[in-house]
Amino acid sequence: MDEFSTRAIAVIRRIPRGKVTTYGMVAAAAGNHCGARQVARILYASSDKHKLPWHRVVNRKRKISPRLSGSHFKQKHLLESEGISFDNLDRIDFTRYLWIP
Repeated sequence: MDEFSTRAIAVIRRIPRGKVTTYGMVAAAAGNHCGARQVARILYASSDKHKLPWHRVVNRKRKISPRLSGSHFKQKHLLESEGISFDNLDRIDFTRYLWIP
């Protein structure tokens, strides 16, 4: 595994319950401010293997990124079970729930 992936996984593991962060913030904290898409690939490929709280990473628009697999529905359910609420446009209040690595 490359150094960026190792650092990104370490950042993702630290996201507290009931908080979210963005792909870009994870990337920046791991050393590559342009690596948001790479973080998405890491989550896709490694979440189960490394038992990552993948559901706590959302996009910069304060929303869950939709997926063909339908896992975005599960993601919303998991976040709601941690006390995170969504507005009527399915956005998350970053002033309340954002964790900055």
